[in-house]
Amino acid sequence: MTTTTLGSTTGTPSSAPTGARLGRTARSRLTDTIVWIVLAAGAVFMIAPLVWMLSTSLKTKLEVFALPPVWIPEVPQWDTYVRMWTDSYVLDGITNSLIVSLSVTVIGTFTCSLAAFALAKMRMPFKNAIFIGLLTGIMIPFPTIMIPQFVMFSKIGWVDTLWPLIVPAIFGNIVMIFFLRQYLSSVPDSLVEAAKIDGASYWQIFWRMIMPIIRPAVAAQFILWFMAVWNDYLAPILYLNTPERQTLQVVIANMNVQYATQRDYPLIMAASVVAVLPILVVFLVFQRQIIESVALTGTKG
Repeated sequence: MTTTTLGSTTGTPSSAPTGARLGRTARSRLTDTIVWIVLAAGAVFMIAPLVWMLSTSLKTKLEVFALPPVWIPEVPQWDTYVRMWTDSYVLDGITNSLIVSLSVTVIGTFTCSLAAFALAKMRMPFKNAIFIGLLTGIMIPFPTIMIPQFVMFSKIGWVDTLWPLIVPAIFGNIVMIFFLRQYLSSVPDSLVEAAKIDGASYWQIFWRMIMPIIRPAVAAQFILWFMAVWNDYLAPILYLNTPERQTLQVVIANMNVQYATQRDYPLIMAASVVAVLPILVVFLVFQRQIIESVALTGTKG
């Protein structure tokens, strides 16, 4: 009796945790499966338009309007990409978009980093008031300053040039300055003070100490800014009139007007595929830094 009782009493506590662990494992597997299904469905939902765009660029005009839809063209029309270079201003659009996007993001990222460092770590009068003044600029919508800005640039002869798209942006992006300043607020001031005691100048502190620290944040903001400038349509359509000087997004919009009446959607989709490629390249180059930025932000939060 005693042995049986002891055996039953000792077996009950050991079996309960095992059952609980098995229950938690089953629930965890079910949760992981549901999350995987949801993410897979979201991935398919996001990738499907890109696949359709690539497929349409390789179809004939009849296959574009075929029912049921044709996902894989019977004979890929690779000559559509050849016609795209010869029958449109896509090459000029790519060149102009690269000039604007790279000049704005490279120079602007440098100026934004300097401004964020000055507002976060340097001792300067009224820096909080300056920062608040910059933030108020976000609240001003672009349409309210669109006409005065156009008049100003027209008076100095910059209309139908790339300068109105480049010059205002290279002095900084308020959103990027805000993001980098908040990122630098977690860096102890004692590091900067120690570097100053060691005889380092502010330029040396910025270049050798601050830039390596904020590199993941800079990479994340760089790709977001590059995407915004590359995909911008409103400003280029305001200032650029000559087809040879228009950016790629305006060129594609003009192609949509010109070739949609001819039902030449493969040519339009081919230009759209080319327009997506630089964004993919930038993301692939900076994806490690972007993941690091998200991980560090989550850790600090």
